[in-house]
Amino acid sequence: MLKKANRMSLVEQVISQIENLIESGHWTVGSKLPPEMELMEKFEVSRNTLREAIHALVHAGLLETKQGSGTIVRSSSALEATMHRHIAKSNLVETLEVRLALEREAAQLAAKRRGEEDIDILKTCIKQCRNAADKGELEEFISADIKFHKSLVKAANNQLLQDLYEHMTDPLYFSIQDVMVMDSEFDYEKEIHSELLEAICQKNVEDATKYVNEYINEFKKRLSR
Repeated sequence: MLKKANRMSLVEQVISQIENLIESGHWTVGSKLPPEMELMEKFEVSRNTLREAIHALVHAGLLETKQGSGTIVRSSSALEATMHRHIAKSNLVETLEVRLALEREAAQLAAKRRGEEDIDILKTCIKQCRNAADKGELEEFISADIKFHKSLVKAANNQLLQDLYEHMTDPLYFSIQDVMVMDSEFDYEKEIHSELLEAICQKNVEDATKYVNEYINEFKKRLSR
């Protein structure tokens, strides 16, 4: 039986407003929230209502209360806080499987939807990867590789997919680094995704999907060694 929807409570309204202020960049990660009295006046709520809202956001991982320091913004969105919480409990294999599954979907969509500006950005990323590889600069290479993958996801033109992938940046970095360090026969050239870029340029969904599938299988093989 359907029930009549209730109006959003005052606590929920404050939670929503704080989330919006953080996600819009008004309050950035690491910044301190204004004093309690100022927030009460801003949101026009009681001390109890404000504290209940902040407590909920602390529990969700969006805020952090430090003794003597006040309330600090811990994550840029509720989604990021949730992702970090789950990723922290996951092992490397699980992180890689999710990351590569997202990349496979992104590759398929990017092959259909990419624009010329997307192609220019992806080509620049590949060039940066190659320059880093020529110098044997691992950190620089990983940074350029991550930039390539994030640009590919952006080219898919799916905001939710982009948000999910964006919040995997840190574990993504460490997953790539761990695999590279573990592989005594690591070959930079094999990690430069020129073939994937070509498939995206040609809007070849089949080749783009095939490339990422092979890439996923190769990663799994390395982890099983």
